[in-house]
Amino acid sequence: MAVLNKIRQRSVFLIVIIALALFSFVLADLIRNGGAISQKAENTIATINGKDIDRTDFARKVEAASRSFGTGGSSIQAVNYVWDQQIRETVFEEQFEELGIKVGKDQVNELLGESLANNPTFQNEAGVFDKAKMQEYVANVKATSPQAYQQWLDYEASISKGAREETYLNMVKAGVGSTLKEGELAYKMENDNVDIKYVQLPFSSIQDADVNVTDAEIQEYVNKNVEKYKAEASRSIKYVIFKEEASQEDENEIKKDVAALLNDKVEFNQNTKTTDSIAGFTSVENVEEFINQNSVLKYDDTFKYKKQLPATVADTLYNLAVGQVFGPYKDGEYMKISRIVAQKQMPDSVKASHILVAWEGLRTAGDLKRTKEEAKTLADSIAAAVKGNNDTFTVLAAKYSADNSNKDKGGDLGYFVPGAMVPAFNEYCFENKTGDQGIVETQFGYHIIRLDDQKNEQKTVKVATVAQKIEPSEKTINTIFTETTKFQISARDKDFEEVSKENEMTVRPVNKIKELDENIPGLGAKRTIVQWAFNEESKVGDVKRFEIPEGYAVVQLTAKADEGTMIVADASLTVKPILIKEKKAEMLRSKITGSDLQAIASAQGQTVKTASALNMKTPTISGAGTEPKVVGTAFAKEIGGVSSPIVGNNGVYVIEVTKKTPASGLDTYISYASQASKSQVGLVNTKVFEALKEAAEIEDKRSKFY
Repeated sequence: MAVLNKIRQRSVFLIVIIALALFSFVLADLIRNGGAISQKAENTIATINGKDIDRTDFARKVEAASRSFGTGGSSIQAVNYVWDQQIRETVFEEQFEELGIKVGKDQVNELLGESLANNPTFQNEAGVFDKAKMQEYVANVKATSPQAYQQWLDYEASISKGAREETYLNMVKAGVGSTLKEGELAYKMENDNVDIKYVQLPFSSIQDADVNVTDAEIQEYVNKNVEKYKAEASRSIKYVIFKEEASQEDENEIKKDVAALLNDKVEFNQNTKTTDSIAGFTSVENVEEFINQNSVLKYDDTFKYKKQLPATVADTLYNLAVGQVFGPYKDGEYMKISRIVAQKQMPDSVKASHILVAWEGLRTAGDLKRTKEEAKTLADSIAAAVKGNNDTFTVLAAKYSADNSNKDKGGDLGYFVPGAMVPAFNEYCFENKTGDQGIVETQFGYHIIRLDDQKNEQKTVKVATVAQKIEPSEKTINTIFTETTKFQISARDKDFEEVSKENEMTVRPVNKIKELDENIPGLGAKRTIVQWAFNEESKVGDVKRFEIPEGYAVVQLTAKADEGTMIVADASLTVKPILIKEKKAEMLRSKITGSDLQAIASAQGQTVKTASALNMKTPTISGAGTEPKVVGTAFAKEIGGVSSPIVGNNGVYVIEVTKKTPASGLDTYISYASQASKSQVGLVNTKVFEALKEAAEIEDKRSKFY
């Protein structure tokens, strides 16, 4: 009781203690997990003008983009596509909100009707867009497919956004135009002419090697033009490849296994407790079944020309008799044995004509409502009508053929080689003779085929081949893994280049990898390597092993460069030519002496040249190239005056104006002003987005998630 009384007396104190303990527990959990702020950061893939872009929503859009790209696109391409769309959507949305640009439901429905007008899903019996059909479709996908319904909502949103964007851009375009004075200027730039005499001292007269540009000069130039020479964060690596390739021992073992398939063998049957005789490849009757059971490549039932056989064994296979077997032999990545199943004479090209009869549902049918049965009846009727009558064939091809590429040419397909047509069509053309006619069904419809000509008949062979892929054994794979691991450990402790040399490995350097790069030269798409290189915990000199389709790549991080201004080595490629040109200009200017063109030309071993009818719209000087600064100077000078040296694109010039021919002028310059306006309006869509994007504050965290 005494203890209980003491607890009651200190109840407030105990409550405070328990509360503090609970608070400490929660606080520790928050610290351990980075806190609420950290959790928010983990769910944010970017911040654009203060707006956080949700990672989950972004990932959903990337997944949808990947599906639309198909197998031809990579994940990072989908990410970049969605990123560009996200920036555009965000910066434009700010403008819409600021200006109060909205799109009503009725307008969205109207736009949906326009965009879906030609989609049969939303058309009525008359082939006209039906709003009720669209509503029925939306209700159906909402009830049956959340994914399809989300796609529809995204589509609606894109239509709405597109309408608001168009409204916004039209407002900008309304403020873009050119005055009559600007039209007059455009007219004068195109039609005012000037004639000159000139002396050119070309930059090419001085070799680049004779001009010295120091690193300090390059650095000074970069410092003066920092905005032009910004550098993204980058990483440099070098790597070696350990390929999981079959050893000679593996190859010999596979060859032995393939050779064992040639001969008959006896096996004990556990079920019947008897010995069974199993026919080998040399004597087996059902060759197709044997190949499909014992080969990684399935049976090929087609006849081959000599040029289609493996080059290294073509002569041997082509000259075998039916039933003879050859092998084992190596063909690329396979070990093979082959048997000649049949031989026949076949042309190497065929000329044919056809009439294609389609039916409703085929992509060749267009608006046809014909059933397949009706199509077959029509095809039979046409075949009977054209038999032996080329003129009728031509007439009916024009009338009935669904192949628009040749129906007006009597269905003439010209000459084609084996494999150029779909299998059934190809088989008919090469299995029959000139003059034959028949009907063949393909995925395009019924073809009434007429064989017009066949060329270069020659022997072909049907080759049955058992193939086994030459792959490394488990022993070889384990050996390669062990060698890779040993190399990796040695490269951490010693010089990467020296260890590579000791192991006779080729080192491949890759410089200036960007944070969102995906492809590594020589390795292909290896995003994991890029992510490792940019990981904060990865240090210069670190070595790591990565699995690749061919085996393993052992990679060393060799350099890290943060975002900022280009270093001299990187800027040199673009800055050095600029400085060389500037120095050449000074060298050439200092050589110019004399008060008239002839004296200047004579002193420099040049000639005085002439150029007529120059204008400022296309400032090209015959024999010198495009020189806007020179032509502009000519228009500013009086006739007869000799200019000071002018530094142009291709050299240093001294000019004398010999004639000026002002344009006669127009009563109104509205056509030129209109043309200038159209040109400016045409740039609005691109330039406005570029300006909004450049002005935006963007924090990009994509590389942490992809």
